Amino acid sequence: MSIPRLAARGLALLAAAFTALGLAVASAQTLPPPAGTPILDVTGRIAVTNGDARARFDLPMLEAIGVSRISTSTAWTNGRQDFEGVSLKALLERVGAFGDRIEAVALNDYKVEIPVADFARWPVILAWRQNGQLMRVRDKGPLWIIYPQDDFPALNNKEAQGKWAWQVKEIRVR
Repeated sequence: MSIPRLAARGLALLAAAFTALGLAVASAQTLPPPAGTPILDVTGRIAVTNGDARARFDLPMLEAIGVSRISTSTAWTNGRQDFEGVSLKALLERVGAFGDRIEAVALNDYKVEIPVADFARWPVILAWRQNGQLMRVRDKGPLWIIYPQDDFPALNNKEAQGKWAWQVKEIRVR
């Protein structure tokens, strides 16, 4: 085969590889709509949505990102509690978040701002189970931001506890 033909063939293979990579990246940027009742909206500075400039999740979609566990005491419960939920770092990665802080919004419209750096520094989760049970609204559910304060003494203070939003319905990436 001549050099021009080899070069053309190489360019064609390179173009096909870039096209395949582009398709893989594009498919990685999609988020299906929730099949069940949505329990969380992620809005703001995100690249991946499933309609109306938001990423809406039902519980199975959150579980599919990965389930993390934290066993810790809280200022609002007696003794250590076992929590299950999604890592906030993983959730923000899933929606392609590109902000430096989030605003967690509760069902009663209470809002708290949290630096995204917290989620790289500590394994913070957005929990939906406490001691094996789905959390109900009257029990700080359906979603509660949990910091592993027993594992990191620097988190056992009022400033850090102010970030423990419960009854979370929306995360706004800023």
